[in-house]
Amino acid sequence: MSSIRNDASTDPRRYRDETPHDEKKRLRKVAVATIVGTTVEWYDFYLYATMASIVFGKVFFPEGDSQVATLSAFATFAVGFIARPIGGIVFGHLGDRLGRRKVLVITFGLMGVSTFCIGLLPTYATIGAWAPILLVVLRVFQGMGAGAEYASAAVNAYEHAQAGRRGRQGSWPALGLNIGLVLSSATIFLLTLRNDEFLMAGGWRIPFIVSIGLVGVGMWIRSSLPESPEFEQKVEEKIENDEKRAPRFFDVFIHHWQPLLVVFVVAIGYNALSYVFKTFSLAYLDEFQGVSANVTSGAVMVAGIVAIVTVPIFGELCDRLGSKMVIMAGGALSMVFAFIFLALLQDSGTFMVYLAIAIGTGVLAPMMFSAQGSFLSRQFPPESRSAGVGTAREIGTAVAGGLAPLGALSLVVSSPTNSTAGVGWVLVAAGLLVVVGALADQGKRYTTERN
Repeated sequence: MSSIRNDASTDPRRYRDETPHDEKKRLRKVAVATIVGTTVEWYDFYLYATMASIVFGKVFFPEGDSQVATLSAFATFAVGFIARPIGGIVFGHLGDRLGRRKVLVITFGLMGVSTFCIGLLPTYATIGAWAPILLVVLRVFQGMGAGAEYASAAVNAYEHAQAGRRGRQGSWPALGLNIGLVLSSATIFLLTLRNDEFLMAGGWRIPFIVSIGLVGVGMWIRSSLPESPEFEQKVEEKIENDEKRAPRFFDVFIHHWQPLLVVFVVAIGYNALSYVFKTFSLAYLDEFQGVSANVTSGAVMVAGIVAIVTVPIFGELCDRLGSKMVIMAGGALSMVFAFIFLALLQDSGTFMVYLAIAIGTGVLAPMMFSAQGSFLSRQFPPESRSAGVGTAREIGTAVAGGLAPLGALSLVVSSPTNSTAGVGWVLVAAGLLVVVGALADQGKRYTTERN
């Protein structure tokens, strides 16, 4: 077992002589690269989630039962989650071998180009069965890029941070996530201001196609990103000790299975909650309550704005109380809110819809996600950190993120009265998993910091 400790003393030589001004400049560059990158990534990912809820069932699948078409579109959404672990495992391993920065550039490009190409796809009416097939292929590449993105971004931000500020800096990806959420939902809100007809007639392509401009900006920013101090320290130690062996692919499974399990359990619980709050809710409101895309996208946009405010607060709380406590609080409060959330959706009034999604997606999900950057990173030593976080988190995300909204929607469809009671118990179980995973924290093995 590694005895490496994640203290400020592990900074490599080129960071030891930094002036306060140099350090501030470096951290500003890391913050911009992290936030901009995750903004574009989650803009792409949530854009797909929203379109799968509202549009894709109608344009990429044959006409017929609208509920079956919506479930089919959600299945393509789930495919992206199946692909995420591939990206998380492969690129996480490369992040520990080649460095965080190189992987961040590669995965960002993979995600962005795939999203752009989705906007160019012909519909089912044009090319028949090839339409959903090509959609699935691009969704796989999109999922791989997204699966690799979070671990590299979160680990890099965590490793650049000063001791005592890792909670705040570990929350940067969560801030980018919610800015991306606001941008994607605001785009759909604007496209549906008058009605949903323009969106269905081809307007849905616009946000996918214009995203390539954001990708270009993000690639330029990330190309100048400095490498992680702790990664460089490991490289220096290997050179000084004349060690030539790079981390092997299975090392993280053999030596760090307990932290892997902790991250896996937290990821399942968090993603089940998060994607029921922000993805199942849209499909349910559209299909069973007749709520327009303009209202649902407006609700998600407001929730994202709320989250942009709450994320820094939760990051600060991680440094004060510990990321473990913040994650546990989020899981416990989500259990309490589960049936209240569903009751607000069933009311289907505009204010109630906004309130439900604002609390679930704007407060509770960000509370748990803000803490994950520091909590998940501290479970592993530097030489296995990117692979460990990428592997366990993305497998958990694949299990819950893709299946939870699909399963929740299936429970409603299969109920003779379209009851949401089963969905409520799914939320309760997911919140309990978050609490249990946080209680099993393995971070003290590698750091004395509580964040």
